[in-house]
Parts: sequence; C-alpha cells; structure tokens
Amino acid sequence: MFSRITGTGSFLPGAPVSNDDLARRGIDTNDDWIRGRTGIRFRHLADTGQTASDLGFEASRRALDAAGLQASDLDLIIVATSTPDFIFPSTACLLQGKLGNHGATAFDVQAVCSGFVFALTIAEKFIRSGSHRRALVVGAEVFSRILDWNDRGTCVLFGDGAGAVIVEASDTPGILSTALHADGAHHGILSVPGSVCGGKVTGDPFLRMDGQAVFKFAVRVLSEVAAECCDAAGIASSEVDWLIPHQANIRILEATARKVKMPMDKVIVTVDRHGNTSAASVPLALDEAVRDGRVRSGQKVLLEGVGGGFTWGAVVVEM
Repeated sequence: MFSRITGTGSFLPGAPVSNDDLARRGIDTNDDWIRGRTGIRFRHLADTGQTASDLGFEASRRALDAAGLQASDLDLIIVATSTPDFIFPSTACLLQGKLGNHGATAFDVQAVCSGFVFALTIAEKFIRSGSHRRALVVGAEVFSRILDWNDRGTCVLFGDGAGAVIVEASDTPGILSTALHADGAHHGILSVPGSVCGGKVTGDPFLRMDGQAVFKFAVRVLSEVAAECCDAAGIASSEVDWLIPHQANIRILEATARKVKMPMDKVIVTVDRHGNTSAASVPLALDEAVRDGRVRSGQKVLLEGVGGGFTWGAVVVEM
C-alpha cells in the first residue's frame, strides 16, 4: 500500500497588503527595507473573527474539488497550525464540522513552520499502515494574531493563509520518502513564550525571533534533510524537478538552493507575495505551482519545512 497526493487547494484572506500599506499604518518601515532583507512585497491578513479553520475550510473545499471527492469520503483529517481557533477542541475537529464530515479521525499537529511536512508524513504512515485510505492534510495559520506590531523586525515578515492536499491510498508510490527531526535545545531563537493561566496571559504572547540564528540554523538543516530525503528515495538531487521549501525569507531560499545545488528556476517562490505563512507556506506554494502548470503529473517535488522547536523535515513526492 502506497499513498499519493490527488488534489491541492489554497486560500488567502482579503486583499494583498503591501509594504507601503504597513508603513501607512504607522509601522516604522518602508518597502526598500523589507524587500532588501526578506524579498517580501505583500502578505494577506485575516479579518477580525476569521479563524484558522475558516481559512482551512476554503483551502480544503478546493482540494476536495481537485481530487473529485466529497468531505464524506475522508477518513482522516490532520491540521497543522500554531494559531488554533481555540485551546480545544482541535482546529481539525472544528474544520471537520464545517466540512460536514462525521466520524473521520481528526487531530492537530503543532510543529510551527514544519507543521505541514510533519502532518503529510503522519498521513502517509496512516495510509501505508492500511488503517485509512483518504486523508485531508491542511496547513492553516493566522499569524497576524501573535505579532507585535511595534516590532518591525518580525511583524513585516508574516502573513495569514491556508493550503491543503488530499492524500489517497495507491497501488503505486506517490510519496517516495520522508524525514523528520527536532531539537528542543534551540527553542529560544524562535518562540511565543507566553501562555494562559487563571484567565490571564503569563509571559510574552508575541512571536520573538533571533533572525540571524534562525537563518544559519535553517539553511544548514534544510540542506541536510534534503540530502537525507533524496537518499531515502533513491534519487539524486539533480533528479528533483521542483524544490518547494518553507517560504520564510528569499535569502534562506537562495542559500538553501545553493547548498543543494539546485538553480533558482527550479525553486517555487511565493514569499514575495504571501510573506511567511508558517505551516501554510508549503501547501500554498504547491497549490499555486500545480494550478499554474509548473508542477505536472510524474514530476518529482521536494517539500521542506523548518520552524520553531526547532523542527525540520522533508518529503519527496512524485506527483
């Protein structure tokens, strides 16, 4: 028993918000400063009251349509998010209710920006075990809710959005290899170090990041896990048709491509228009590339994520 991606979908809330729009909102920044350091030109921000499950619902509906399935066909729903609707129930259960599915296994995965890669890997294991046959895997984030809008070093980097894929049992391999890792010793360089206790926020409820430390760590582990995953799939990196890494920063994407010896014209880039959408970034980029015809059936795609924890992982997929 193997597993294969049979449909993709994505959703971005509202109109694009430009760097100049942020400056007009009173943030001490400008387009040259943001673009020069990150490559980001736009991002999308959810409206007040718009939740991760709302964004995930729209992306899921489009993925189901692409796969030719109904929500009732699903027996597994996994949502990767760091910005859940509630403490509980899980965003996956809330999404399940909105889709009208009854009885499928549903749960969340929290691995921050690696979340979608973790969730896709978990779905693949469920399907290969024979216990499940059709899975919905979603990355959905409303990071705008956890940003300190007075910290221009972080607030300009992130956006909101959702991406989804349908994974189905198959007689032929589609997901060729996976690799997941974590090292909690590095938790301090990227975190939201707060919580709720007794009805009050304790600690710091905003995202905090050591940008230089994250950059160095991300480039190293992304290149290492790419090689690991290609080796496990029995292919050379030159056989990969497309690299879709987590969309954090154009400099990280360029440095990772150099390390794995892939030209930038084989790297799917959406960070310029979406910003960093955390667990949503990889499925958003994959869906865009599928729908515009770049990623085609039979091609090999390397998906990669790295995020707070620290967590990192990769999946090699034959579409």
